[in-house]
Amino acid sequence: MAQAVETYEGWYAFHDFRSIDWNQWRSLSAGEREEAVRELNEILKQYESVEENKQGSFALFAISGSKADLLFVHFRPTLEELTDVKNQFNKTRFAGVTTTPYSYISIVELGAYTIPPHVDPETDPSVQRRLKPMMPKSGYVCFYPMNKKRDGEDNWYMLSMEDRREMMKSHGMIGRSYAGKVRQIITGSVGLDDWEWGVTLFGEDPLQFKKLVYEMRFDEASARFGEFGPFYVGNYLTQEDLNALLLEGLNG
Repeated sequence: MAQAVETYEGWYAFHDFRSIDWNQWRSLSAGEREEAVRELNEILKQYESVEENKQGSFALFAISGSKADLLFVHFRPTLEELTDVKNQFNKTRFAGVTTTPYSYISIVELGAYTIPPHVDPETDPSVQRRLKPMMPKSGYVCFYPMNKKRDGEDNWYMLSMEDRREMMKSHGMIGRSYAGKVRQIITGSVGLDDWEWGVTLFGEDPLQFKKLVYEMRFDEASARFGEFGPFYVGNYLTQEDLNALLLEGLNG
């Protein structure tokens, strides 16, 4: 049996995609919409407050295209906290006019071969920042799930540790060449969701997502072994942006 890679885990992640039923939202009175937005803003302030106590991170995005309208991304120390977040949101008036076209549960993950052998992941500040990341509060996001192929000779899990390490080293070099342009957070989801990993990219220029993903297609780890799910892309939303989206032009 091929040797399994040791992994280090940090915060749990919940990608909560929402589509708004605009007909239902418009059918509410102006007062009902304003009350729903007030309640929503209070919930968002609670989500944002976890960063002050270093107990998680939160960011909200407007999704482009027709797959969803909004993306709420939560990082928390425990799975129970993410369940509480979901249930708390679902009890709001605003949640009642949304549907969930997609969601994803995973946990921030680092493979042992991405950490120098002399570094203690449990105490090293740089590793801990990667395991418990704070999300950017500007720019754009791209999320997609992925697997490593298990198909005949192209079975990632039957390769030796040395072969996998070398391929991931090459893969990682491409990612590092985009430092300052794209920030990447990898979350593991084996046993937690339908795919094996979730990839969340952040950047100030969405064109860099295309360039990075395209370049990685030519790397053997992706070209031979990568299987990719749906891609979601969008831009960061402040509370003011969200309020304008939900109220402007509807309070007549």
